[in-house]
Amino acid sequence: QLQLVESGGGLVQPGGSLRLSCAASGLTPSLYWMGWFRQAPGKEREFVASIVRRGTTTVYGDSVKGRFTISRDNGGVTVYLQMNSLKPEDTAVYYCAGRRIQSRNYEYWGQGTQVTVSS
Repeated sequence: QLQLVESGGGLVQPGGSLRLSCAASGLTPSLYWMGWFRQAPGKEREFVASIVRRGTTTVYGDSVKGRFTISRDNGGVTVYLQMNSLKPEDTAVYYCAGRRIQSRNYEYWGQGTQVTVSS
């Protein structure tokens, strides 16, 4: 079984920064893509960013381009999301997700971590 555990959420003022971490355990060699999604109250889940195992390819949602950076450690078992220039509209529960190379959809999900941007 594979588990994803997020950490690093919290309360930050507009314009501030936070770094989220997601640690994978279990069948980690099967993880090819890892990504971050978020969901604000009353809204649909939104794609934030994703990264391939070796970190050579990254994809970002339009709302976070230029402000957020996704990265992955050499072993590929921990993924990070550096969030800069945070805005109130970035407030949401952030979820880490992973999928195997043969899968079209994300199969594994963390429990989520709350990010609140407010003065």
